Amino acid sequence: MRRIVIAGAALLLLAGCATLQNKNTLRDDTLDGYAAALRWGDIQGAWSYVDPALRAKHPLTPQQKALYGTVRVAEYSPSGPSATDPDTIQQTAQISLIVKTSQRVYEVLDHQTWHWDAKAKHWWLESGLPDITPH
Repeated sequence: MRRIVIAGAALLLLAGCATLQNKNTLRDDTLDGYAAALRWGDIQGAWSYVDPALRAKHPLTPQQKALYGTVRVAEYSPSGPSATDPDTIQQTAQISLIVKTSQRVYEVLDHQTWHWDAKAKHWWLESGLPDITPH
């Protein structure tokens, strides 16, 4: 009987570790996919990582789409992520942008907040796409 209890406890522990590992793997894959979309100038692809509720509430305007079309990402350097709670992470990315018409380079900081949706088993960007307005 004792062996059955120990085996059951070990199985539950392994299942919990697998779930955490899967969540972390999905987090890493999501952050990598988002970074790749931005690096390649795929704004629609990057937009798909934004929380659907936020997308519905604040859709991209034609002006925002046009602004993203005027630049090219030269560098995307994230720092993090760091967990603020079990289902929320934050990271900051330094993004170097090149204005296509003038070749002028400028940088923006993108402070990102990501949240785990346990029901959808998906990480969603809650902070929206980076503000790339030149300052």
